Amino acid sequence: MRAVTADRFRARYDAATAALDPPLAIVDRSAFDANAEQLRARARGRPIRVASKSVRCVALLRRALARPGFSGLLCYSLAEALYLVGAGVTADAVVGYPTADRAALRALAGDDAARAAVTIMVDDPAQLDLVTAALGPRHPVIRVCLELDASWRPAAGVHVGVRRSPVRTPRQAVALAGEVLRRPGFALVGLMAYEAQIAGLGDATRGRPVRAAALRWMQRRSMAELSDRRAAVVEALRRLAELEFVNGGGTGSLERTAEDGSVTELAAGSGLLGPTLFDGYRAFQPRPAALFALPVVRRPARDVVTVFGGGYPASGIADPDRLPVPVLPAGLRLTGTEGAGEVQTPLVGRAARDLRVGDRVWFRHAKAGELAERFPEFYLVDGDRVVETVPTYRGASHCFG
Repeated sequence: MRAVTADRFRARYDAATAALDPPLAIVDRSAFDANAEQLRARARGRPIRVASKSVRCVALLRRALARPGFSGLLCYSLAEALYLVGAGVTADAVVGYPTADRAALRALAGDDAARAAVTIMVDDPAQLDLVTAALGPRHPVIRVCLELDASWRPAAGVHVGVRRSPVRTPRQAVALAGEVLRRPGFALVGLMAYEAQIAGLGDATRGRPVRAAALRWMQRRSMAELSDRRAAVVEALRRLAELEFVNGGGTGSLERTAEDGSVTELAAGSGLLGPTLFDGYRAFQPRPAALFALPVVRRPARDVVTVFGGGYPASGIADPDRLPVPVLPAGLRLTGTEGAGEVQTPLVGRAARDLRVGDRVWFRHAKAGELAERFPEFYLVDGDRVVETVPTYRGASHCFG
């Protein structure tokens, strides 16, 4: 961010939150809406199912779903899906991960409206066994989506991507579909394949051109292989069941996944808030919409300030890119010896010279939804005003894991 632009945003956010005490978190509504429009344009007419784990705030989920081009939620837990359906946020919630939550399964089985709205994920007959064990052999019909492994395996023993579903081939998908269809109390309604090695890896990492070129090479070949394999799986499954949806993609791959004719809908969530892990993509550049402010509480040296709190690392591999980044004022950085601390975070750089005790430093988180686990509310900012205060899941006393 250029210094002039950074100064302008800092002045706006400081003014908007002047009456509030940090630590606090904001969402810039104009940036959120601009990001949503960018996602819609990149989806090329395919509906986008909003990934709720990247938002974790009912008000923002409603805001996204109210826009053209967005439809339904991709939830990360069954309990969360039941909460969002019960709150009237959506009548179409796919749970993106298999569940072992027996209490939530019983709640699902006992609620006709929830069973019509919620689809659970399976990639193993053992998950169907667990549902039957929790609900009994004569349980009501539960909607089921199969997950297809979307990783790339260019050679024996080589696995590029995340470790999710064991279902990879049309034969394996048909075998699992047969298990679903032959068992009473299950209905096969969808297929999902998340190509994390494409959607979740930036292909234009600053300062690492060789790595970026290698990633682009991998992603082109991986997408070509997956498109052919996914189409074959969809064709095979449609001989057995009338699939309502085929879900694919993520924030980082919308335009590429939209080219796959077998996919009927896309998924995205992180692109709405623009965390730092999505800064390194050639195809798009989300605006930073979610930020958090920490107060300066110490000045250990001329070019050093210490802020209160800050230990908000993102999940995943424990690399520096998982740490929060100080962005306003421009010219600050974490130290290599302390990083983002549990109760204090030292920052170094020339910008520290002008900061005083009580001033605030604005940070961006590495991931989108995990910021909501740290703050009970988001202050929605429009220009230089807070226009609304909305609870996160945590602020609404919910923790879905």
